[in-house]
Amino acid sequence: MRRVCEIYKVCLKTVFAQAAAYRANFILSMLITLISNILFPLITILIYQKGASFPEWSFWEVILIQAIYTIASGLAASLFSGVTWATMGHIKEGSYEIILLKPLSPLLFLAATNIQLEGVGVIIGGMVMMAISLANLGGVGIGQWCQFILLFVTGVGVLIGLFLIMAAISFKWVGNSRIPEIFESVKTFGKYPLSIFPKAVQGIVTFLIPVGMVGFFPASALLGRLDLKAFWAMIPCVLFMLFGIWIYKKMIALYEGVGG
Repeated sequence: MRRVCEIYKVCLKTVFAQAAAYRANFILSMLITLISNILFPLITILIYQKGASFPEWSFWEVILIQAIYTIASGLAASLFSGVTWATMGHIKEGSYEIILLKPLSPLLFLAATNIQLEGVGVIIGGMVMMAISLANLGGVGIGQWCQFILLFVTGVGVLIGLFLIMAAISFKWVGNSRIPEIFESVKTFGKYPLSIFPKAVQGIVTFLIPVGMVGFFPASALLGRLDLKAFWAMIPCVLFMLFGIWIYKKMIALYEGVGG
């Protein structure tokens, strides 16, 4: 663990040095990433301004779900989206053997050397949205915060699992940059209250591809609307992340290189 921390420490210094050397590019990239990720609440604003609504959910409650989703997405993307894109690039160019020659686990090496600081802007934007939402919804107890943290961390794990599954698929589906777009459509379900979807969809996004843990369940914890199903849903969330790690390592074991 100490070695891993030292590796991340060195890599973070390098990332910050690069950002400092190209400040204008870093700030512009961060702003573009932030804007592209926080525009989706505009749909919610338009829905409620037109007099429509999501059943049993107020405007600020829905915004809270989307704020938490934004924070979780920014955090997971900062830590692991680089693994997906780096893997896709190395597989396409036939240079993944270079990663295998490193004296580190390929997954650890790619995660540590491809930290995306642009996601910090998304995290900050989500936190601002969350603060405004909570200010309009009232106080939150310590117990609710504890439940939120537990479910939030689990939700981030789901997104990490998704990034690793996307990276694993790129070993076989070489050079297809549309893979993230396919999974983005699945992640969309985590931006809205699960209660608005049919029971079958709720089951899928709670237990099969548990993106409901990203925004809906943590927000429900803060609102005091949590039920037992949320804690049962943590089990498939952990299994989903572990599956992402396993399938990525499995694809590495099956990798034959450019001459295979």
